[in-house]
Amino acid sequence: MTETEHPHGDETDIVLYGGKGGVGKTTCAAAHALALSKQREGDTLVVSTDPAHSLGDAFEQELSGEPTEVVDSLFAIEVDAETGQEAYRHVVEALADEFRDAGLRLDDDDLERLFEAGLVPGGDEVAALEYIARYADAGYSHVVFDTAPTGHTLRLLDLPEVLGETLGVAGEVQRRVRRTAQAAKSVFFGPAAYWGSNGDSDEVVSLQERVGSVQQVLSDPSQTRFCVVLTPERMAIAEAERLVERLDEASVPSDCVVVNRVFENPDGCRCDRCQRDAERHRDRIEAVEERFSVPIKCVPQLKGEAQGVDALERLGPYLLA
Repeated sequence: MTETEHPHGDETDIVLYGGKGGVGKTTCAAAHALALSKQREGDTLVVSTDPAHSLGDAFEQELSGEPTEVVDSLFAIEVDAETGQEAYRHVVEALADEFRDAGLRLDDDDLERLFEAGLVPGGDEVAALEYIARYADAGYSHVVFDTAPTGHTLRLLDLPEVLGETLGVAGEVQRRVRRTAQAAKSVFFGPAAYWGSNGDSDEVVSLQERVGSVQQVLSDPSQTRFCVVLTPERMAIAEAERLVERLDEASVPSDCVVVNRVFENPDGCRCDRCQRDAERHRDRIEAVEERFSVPIKCVPQLKGEAQGVDALERLGPYLLA
């Protein structure tokens, strides 16, 4: 399948970039999204879920938690971690309302303690999950995610299962409390006590559905691809190996490994430093090709900062190759 072919007709093509901090994930994600937008197949969205946002710096433009147009057909977002916390807070508040309906008194301090008692996973990861759910089917032809460093990404991969189990327990508690409350009301009001009963809280059900949809999207190789970024350094290669192994365990398809900032000595400089760096990078690329079974894409090191639309345009073709 080529970059210009849609995997499922009109279904959104999703690409996630991940890897060790500092290897250039944001630059690669931004360059990839920019190159896709130039194909004029429809709108492309690039989303940074990294708490240390630098996507706006890559484009040299201020971004927010809502889509901002960078160039024609390309929009960008920097995720606000409070979005994830707020989504989960709504669930806690919905459960608290059920407890109050059942006659269990909860004041605002009780609610805050419930919210902070470890019930909420990392806000960064929940926010990332929320944005994947929100934009995986929002009418964009392509969505490119710039994910947080490896540790955050691994927690994100675990989150759908962990959060799904937590919400399942919460829903069961909710149903039991509701049955108790309805039984007590029926003593006084008879069948009228059940009028207007809507089953589970919309907040709980809605978040459960979003979690389930993200799990399906992440594990669907016809829609989702994960590109692992590394630099030609031993530590980055080792961490990339661990990430690819974890992706396989989570049934998230690894599409390619991107070796970023490769020194190619394009001017043919004969100085010792240039010769040494070029040789070292060639050796590292050979090691990467031996260790990984997915396609390898090499992105050269640019002169100066890889920042701004002009610089990103020069990198895009290497990522779409």
